[in-house]
Amino acid sequence: MALRTSRHLDELSAYAFIELDEEVSRLRARGIDPIDFGVGDPAEPTPEVVRAAVKEGVDRRATEGYPSNYGSPEFRRAVADWVGRRFKVELDPDREISASIGSKEAIFNFPKAFVDPGDVVLVPNPAYPPYVRGTGFLGGEIYYLNLLPENNFLPDLDSIPPDVCRRARVLWINYPNNPTGAVASREFLEKAVAFGRRHGIIVAADEAYIESYYEEPPPSILQLGCEGVVAFHSLSKRSCMTGYRVGWVAGDARIIEAFKKLKTNIDSGTPTFIQDAAIAALSDEGHADGLRGLYRKKRDLIVSALVDVGLPECRPAATIYIWQRIPEGENSVSFAKRLLAPEMALVTMPGSQLSQTTPAGNPGDGFVRIALSPGLKQCEIAASRIREHLRIKS
Repeated sequence: MALRTSRHLDELSAYAFIELDEEVSRLRARGIDPIDFGVGDPAEPTPEVVRAAVKEGVDRRATEGYPSNYGSPEFRRAVADWVGRRFKVELDPDREISASIGSKEAIFNFPKAFVDPGDVVLVPNPAYPPYVRGTGFLGGEIYYLNLLPENNFLPDLDSIPPDVCRRARVLWINYPNNPTGAVASREFLEKAVAFGRRHGIIVAADEAYIESYYEEPPPSILQLGCEGVVAFHSLSKRSCMTGYRVGWVAGDARIIEAFKKLKTNIDSGTPTFIQDAAIAALSDEGHADGLRGLYRKKRDLIVSALVDVGLPECRPAATIYIWQRIPEGENSVSFAKRLLAPEMALVTMPGSQLSQTTPAGNPGDGFVRIALSPGLKQCEIAASRIREHLRIKS
């Protein structure tokens, strides 16, 4: 029989991370095992406190059926308590918090609750792909806000035309930022919240990296009040729980109510024993502090090597990513291929694959993203290879 796929699926390009696999496969076919700085999937094991909780939870929950779509009362209370300790914000666990299956599914599905065909969603560029693809499946329009070094990788909200503001339903922001590593000040968050309230636009803040910082803890948009605001959180990076798929959405009770209604028609909730593991993770700050120290060592190793060979210093203030500016005269794909040369075999993400080309150009084309996912020993090997083999023309 003939098989026809949907228009929305046909319009999708391959997910950027998948496209890198082909080149990596060619290297492995030659007996070369690359060091993978391409995908933000930590090599470190999930902390013992988390693993112990999930093991105990499997037995304790042995006779339970489907979980709540919104998360167990214990999980939502643990989230509210953690938010209170970390941000000094009081949330109602019943009305202002919902569990999610990690942040990716929540971000992709969120526009279904608020966006109709022809509505506009404001998206940073470069950005996490689900911001765009969740809206695209609905027939919504994307208006890109380029993140540029001269603006400290913050979107220029004042540049958005009035007619776009009138049709916009959601503004996505992501700080600490993937891929640039930038941190938003409280002043910027205040401006974003005021912009959203002025124009009737939901400000959706992806805060998945808010615990991956190196100096001062970054602020949360929830500290500016919940009206018109929603924050997306995940334990994937804070607690090395990428495979557990657990997170939460918090903010304006009206937004959370709509999101809960959406979830009841999409999924069957996060398994309760996974929520038990998440409660244990949120109750323990020691492992999160330890991971920040480990990532600081990895960051400094790679940044120092890149600087030593003549590249500009691009030391991130937060996240597990280095948004490395590349030499003049090269593009991000060609430079990423240079790093994949057999003598280095370092997988990175070309910035152009994380950005969209707009009339003003592709803001990611002058960069590669380096995810500090490999272990410390591999980062030491990578730093040595960079110093030995990467040549930058003066």
